Amino acid sequence: MAKEIGRLLTAMITPFKADGSIDFAAAERLANLLVADGSDGVVVSGTTGESPTLSDDEKVELVGVVKKAIPNHNVVAGTGSNDTHHSIKLSERAMKAGADALLAVVPYYNKPPQDGMYHHFKAIAEVGPTIMYNIQGRTAVNMTAATTLRCAALPGIIGVKEASGDLDQMGLVCAGKPKGFHVWSGDDSFTLPLMAVGGYGVICVTSHIAGRSMKRLIEAHIAGENETARRIHLGLLPVIRRS
Repeated sequence: MAKEIGRLLTAMITPFKADGSIDFAAAERLANLLVADGSDGVVVSGTTGESPTLSDDEKVELVGVVKKAIPNHNVVAGTGSNDTHHSIKLSERAMKAGADALLAVVPYYNKPPQDGMYHHFKAIAEVGPTIMYNIQGRTAVNMTAATTLRCAALPGIIGVKEASGDLDQMGLVCAGKPKGFHVWSGDDSFTLPLMAVGGYGVICVTSHIAGRSMKRLIEAHIAGENETARRIHLGLLPVIRRS
């Protein structure tokens, strides 16, 4: 059975010092603040965490530092790239550093075919529990619902961060997914609409400043408190649009 990762994960920013080096002490403090404010865990070295500007050594060290800071919460490591072999090596190092799971984006720029996406994620998932990340606006190619569900059958694939912006596609994934496969929203404003069609939660940016509200929105939906969930969703929209 796959490890429970959490419904609210914050895609954590990476704090830097004035000289451009990572401020690891600030990262420790931030991780603690986020989980205290409602996050079930964090994603480090994702694109919100400036992954394109971090070296592999910095990414691996960041995983270890943050996991040590929040040992009782999950740390997901962003290890995806458009180079499968590179992604595998980085994923191996991240897991050894203490990552609980991996976040791997659909290969960008290369525009791989759907079968290529499948084999890319299959290879990474053999290293550790993997959340796929579908974001056509950044990668130039969409991973279809059919390919997502094909990948979902792999034992190492635990879910997908869906930022396609297509609620119908997300619904098709939710309708066909196997038990234990989770669909997280990759757009904060889609959290409630996605959960309404079977989604699990959100990998969030707004939770840096509104973690308790995002947590309460999720809890209210699960409890069937529809009016409360709707009210929180509408109240957060102006904040989300600015984040």
